[in-house]
Amino acid sequence: MQDLPPIDLSLVNKDEEAIYFSGNSLGLQPKMVKTYLEEELDKWAKMGVYGHSVGKRPWVIGDETISGLMSDIVGANEKEVALMNGLTVNLHLLLLSFFKPTPKRYKILLEAKAFPSDHYAIESQLQLHGLNIEKSMRIIKPREGEDTLRLKDILEVIENEGDSIAVILFSGLHFYTGQLFNIPAITKAGQAKGCFVGFDLAHAVGNVELHLHDWGVDFACWCSYKYLNTGAGGLAGAFVHEKHAYTIKPALVGWFGHELSTRFEMDNKLQLIPGVNGFRISNPPILLVCSLHASLEIFKQATMKALRRKSILLTGYLEYMIKHYFSQDKAESKKTVVNIITPSYIEERGCQLTLTFSIPIKYVIQELEKRGVVCDKREPDGIRVAPVPLYNSFHDVYKFINLLTSPARLLCPWNSPGKQETDDLMDNPDLVTQIPRGSETLVQVGHMPLVPWIPSLMERSTVGREPEHGPLKRGSHPKASAIHEP
Repeated sequence: MQDLPPIDLSLVNKDEEAIYFSGNSLGLQPKMVKTYLEEELDKWAKMGVYGHSVGKRPWVIGDETISGLMSDIVGANEKEVALMNGLTVNLHLLLLSFFKPTPKRYKILLEAKAFPSDHYAIESQLQLHGLNIEKSMRIIKPREGEDTLRLKDILEVIENEGDSIAVILFSGLHFYTGQLFNIPAITKAGQAKGCFVGFDLAHAVGNVELHLHDWGVDFACWCSYKYLNTGAGGLAGAFVHEKHAYTIKPALVGWFGHELSTRFEMDNKLQLIPGVNGFRISNPPILLVCSLHASLEIFKQATMKALRRKSILLTGYLEYMIKHYFSQDKAESKKTVVNIITPSYIEERGCQLTLTFSIPIKYVIQELEKRGVVCDKREPDGIRVAPVPLYNSFHDVYKFINLLTSPARLLCPWNSPGKQETDDLMDNPDLVTQIPRGSETLVQVGHMPLVPWIPSLMERSTVGREPEHGPLKRGSHPKASAIHEP
């Protein structure tokens, strides 16, 4: 905690761990990253050019050695995934091939307030084709007074205007609101109207379970430095469904899109790799491959299914505590109110909750940062809090709520949760107790406040059970063995 720039050491114990709720912006460093980087640097120093063809990560196929690990996370066949470039570069490459406007079908459909890189990419693609942006960029906005989009409204636009839409490009999960869009429903509706359907999965990959192949998504792209923990500017990914392997080809090609078997014959007769790997232009950046390799190994052992189960409970606990202590109260006119704009339904969100406050958020974020809480604010008035199941615990959530209620009367002078024994479900699944109350069943973790029971997601035999070998040591939380914490 003491190394964090905004920390006020007069308010905290410098030896305690920070509360890191910013994995939706930049994930923490897997401990094996340094080892894998040193392996490749050592190979370069000792072998020079021979490093292209030897070792556990031969440089010429470094990306291919781990593409299978990535395909598991996004729910794809290995040949449907390529690891290359940055997210926006991949988005441009994909749009160049999938967006082929005609006089009748010339629009790109996207959600309001999409991430700026997506918005700019779409604008520039429309300009590249000489199209009028206002007429060709169809943006769906939430209803008046609402923060998130209703699926009904999205599908209605697709049904009514689909004949003029060439490409639907949505976020898998919205960066600001935290809304998880219904990818299979949007894909099915769009394709029924003859549209190509693609997704920016920057905030979805490593956060929620994905099944891109089974859902029939046409194309997708994502970064890896958020929930996949590869470091700033980490190697990005792209997906093209196998049904397009021989019909959709890259508009821009490079040497690494050529079949490996004849690549070094240098005859300048392109033998394009079918599918997404034909979109690769340059050789893989091996040092970026190293950090991605270290992270994907952890996900392979933790599994997205187990992480998602814990995430639902972890974010549900955070939601419960915020509503319990910070909901509007007519009897407390001076009470600080915290609203959650992220959907409450677990099918419509990942781990992130976006909060708005009845007091200036600049003050809130400053006071939290002084006390070792790492989260971020996003304009116009949101603070994003993301308890990541891979390395955050229920105790982190408890401490966060305590900081919102107690130190220096940061937000409010009324009831604080008080000091309680708290336990991390990933470490102690047997502390989960199901308690009937009237017509509903509640769940208690240790002695923490009760939260609603989520059917089928509380099987003790599967929640958070780590493998017995590898980066995640049995009996310990992943953060203690595989992830560096500030």
